Amino acid sequence: MLTAIIYGLATAVPIAIGAAVGLRWDLPARLLATLMAFGAGTMIAAVSSELFQPAFAQAGIGLAGPALFLGTAVYVLADHLVETRLSSSAIGPALMLGVFLDGVPENTALGVSLSAGGSIVLVVAIAVGNVPEAVSGASLMRREHDASIRSALILWMTTAAILAGVTVGGSAVSGFTSPTATSVVQAFAGGATLGVLANGLMPEAYREGGWWVGLATAGGFLLAFVLA
Repeated sequence: MLTAIIYGLATAVPIAIGAAVGLRWDLPARLLATLMAFGAGTMIAAVSSELFQPAFAQAGIGLAGPALFLGTAVYVLADHLVETRLSSSAIGPALMLGVFLDGVPENTALGVSLSAGGSIVLVVAIAVGNVPEAVSGASLMRREHDASIRSALILWMTTAAILAGVTVGGSAVSGFTSPTATSVVQAFAGGATLGVLANGLMPEAYREGGWWVGLATAGGFLLAFVLA
């Protein structure tokens, strides 16, 4: 349980730190783009080696494949609904939902994976990816919604705390789930993460940073590969 708490905090604290930075300063767009691209690189490595590969090895393509596609479908559909149904007056809940859509499957997979020893690669990938999301989201709340620093910070810290709790909860139930169920969760989380990369992090990084952000993506992938 202590390991689950530590891992949960390791992925949640960057959200609080990123939000605090975004609520106080406007970071250069290219710096944020570099962080996004680097985080995308770490996530690519984590999805392939720490989420889908063990799921495929244990459950086979018959279960892991559909779970992967289901995870992607759930993310892209929910993300589309958030973008089209929530007005600008609901920007706070929209941003929270966006982080939840990214974080819940990832942190759940992290928690259930602890039964197999955990993965520092997955922790690093989630933590690095959370920073630019929190910075840009909090900055948007401050600049375009005129949210108070106190209320916005409470919102983001609450989000971080819940996601840390998701990791602990995933770890708690992992002892009662079968290896096949764990594999389905891992594949589902991998699919959701691919949706995040394809629809969010990578297009935004390229739009804000330009052609050279591919180098940052390669750097993130290399770091995660070496850690693995």
